[in-house]
Amino acid sequence: MNRWQAIILALFVVFTPRAQCGDTPPLKLVTTYQFPSDVKGRFDHLIVDLRGHRLFTTAMQNKSVDVFDLRTGKLIHSIPGIERPHALLYRQDLHRLYVTDGEAGELKIFDGKTYELKKSVKLLVGADGIAYDPLTKYLYVVSGGGSAKITYSTISVIDTTNGEKLNEMKVDSDTLETLELEKSSPRMYLNDRGKNQVQVIDRNTLQVLAIWPITLGKGNDPFALDEPHHRLFVACRSGQIIVFDTETGKELQALPIGLYADDLVFDPIKKRLYAACGESGIVDVYEQMDPDHYQPIAKVPSGPGGKTGRLVPELKRYFVPVPQHEDKNAEVLVYQVQ
Repeated sequence: MNRWQAIILALFVVFTPRAQCGDTPPLKLVTTYQFPSDVKGRFDHLIVDLRGHRLFTTAMQNKSVDVFDLRTGKLIHSIPGIERPHALLYRQDLHRLYVTDGEAGELKIFDGKTYELKKSVKLLVGADGIAYDPLTKYLYVVSGGGSAKITYSTISVIDTTNGEKLNEMKVDSDTLETLELEKSSPRMYLNDRGKNQVQVIDRNTLQVLAIWPITLGKGNDPFALDEPHHRLFVACRSGQIIVFDTETGKELQALPIGLYADDLVFDPIKKRLYAACGESGIVDVYEQMDPDHYQPIAKVPSGPGGKTGRLVPELKRYFVPVPQHEDKNAEVLVYQVQ
């Protein structure tokens, strides 16, 4: 081996993700849940009902929420009539499922046992991202903007116990995405994609506390939060995870990922970030060495359009729905977290 070959080999060892160097991969595909052949188009977010052993998925083109049995992997029910399902919440104590319907401009509330529609809360067209406060039982929902053909958007505060809208905040932006709540304070982070920035809001008063410009990426979409270490992660569809210091509001660094990430998860136990990247059909995985240092450890294959993912630490599972492509039916890929 000559000198240049040795240098190239050394660089390969240093810069290749660790999981590809013989270590145990962070995610191992263990099974798939199959959709019928008539389920086509993209999926949005997922949620798990642990006690009921169910996985809820959002088939947007099919206008349905489809339910799988986690024990058998079989499709057990399809809830029709949701024009454009986006985000989901399941309240186990009330056995209720909450679904944002972007086309109808509503939050639809279903009986979790019978799947019957119990109530709809009127919002604006474009109802999409949500954040849930388990202490107050309030749900924060974004809607409006370009989808509603207006220049502003709203954040609605909904009491999920009685299904009533309590308050609403008008936001001067045509595209809002994710919301993230702090547990230790009333701060709420809003992903304002229309203006390529993060807004920090007091969720008690619905007043803006700070605005943080995003300069290291474009198309900011999903959030993840490491609250104990004061780090907010913002995935951009242009192919970066931007790391913010929530004490200073400063961008610290940009971590390269695939294009069109629509879900980002931080696992505080494994100290990992999982970014489901739809255009590249991979899940980018980073390990947090400390709050200022992150190491890429794997690029896990998923499939074309696999842009959302759900981590369920209690099951040590990570779920990614992949649309129908080539000769394959739509499916949910089920990974074991290792």
